[in-house]
Amino acid sequence: MDSSLSSSNATPLCFSINSPPFEYNHTVASAYFSAVFSGLGLSSNLFALVVLAKTFHHTKSRARSNFLLFLGALVFIDFMGLLVTGSIVVSFHITRFNWRELDPHCHFCNFMGMSMIFYGLCPLLLGATMAIERFIGINRPFARSSSMTKDRACSTVIMVWVTAGCISLLPLTGLGSYHLQMPGSWCFLNISSKPLDMTFSLIFSLVGLLSIAVSFLLNTVSVITLLKVCCGQDSQQRRRDYEVEMMVQLILIMVIASICWCPLLIYILRTVVLSEPVQPHSVLFFLRMATCNQIFDPWIYILCQESRLRCLLRRPCCQAASSKFPTFFSGFVLRH
Repeated sequence: MDSSLSSSNATPLCFSINSPPFEYNHTVASAYFSAVFSGLGLSSNLFALVVLAKTFHHTKSRARSNFLLFLGALVFIDFMGLLVTGSIVVSFHITRFNWRELDPHCHFCNFMGMSMIFYGLCPLLLGATMAIERFIGINRPFARSSSMTKDRACSTVIMVWVTAGCISLLPLTGLGSYHLQMPGSWCFLNISSKPLDMTFSLIFSLVGLLSIAVSFLLNTVSVITLLKVCCGQDSQQRRRDYEVEMMVQLILIMVIASICWCPLLIYILRTVVLSEPVQPHSVLFFLRMATCNQIFDPWIYILCQESRLRCLLRRPCCQAASSKFPTFFSGFVLRH
């Protein structure tokens, strides 16, 4: 950093757009809302991790094991995202620290900006990866069975994390920049029509929207394929029941991600392309919508997996109950 920026009168890059302190009413409700929001999300994701770990331990199907690996990676990322970013936001509302005094060289702000991008893109990229995996597993089962091992699934997750990490590091190389955002509790990319900021904003928004589009397209094809199989005569109906269950979870993940993330991604894309003025309150509102994804996601796994865990712990009861249902529904109860 230039020596002139280190002087007391200089304004570091991350404060050049919005320079603290802001005129903001730090109400008690703001601190309680942030704390409750983060606490609920952390506890939900932690519970979901425990549920998925127990389910993974009892799962013998390789297809289901790989799917649970992706789900576990998704829950872990949501948990870490809330832990890192939530702790900063809650600390700000409780202590009301001054960013320029705490972080005169923007290192802390850059770290939070990177965290927002990384933990934002990872769930979207993982959702697209899971859609691809399920598409291949349903439409090309023989190709998938010979290629997707547990090690391959772990490598795929790591590759997704590395991709999101590389994108989040771009502003540190000069492509884009991270700035403090109103009301002063968080840092995010600079939504601007300047060439470098515009490029990074387009990369972030387009990667996110493309991930959602890929998920929507492939999940739609997979659902159509499963409907054809379920409506026909399939000698391996029980295996298809597993796939129906996984597709239900995947569809719910896609729907929640689309509702939570599309407003922010579309707003960024529209603002930089049309060179519209940034509305700080709109950005804050859309960002809060996006973070809701980290709270809603784990309940999909909890609600879908808890019934199966109860059956595993009370196997004789489940076997007796399953005899009363048609073959198509017995797969959801037994899941051997």
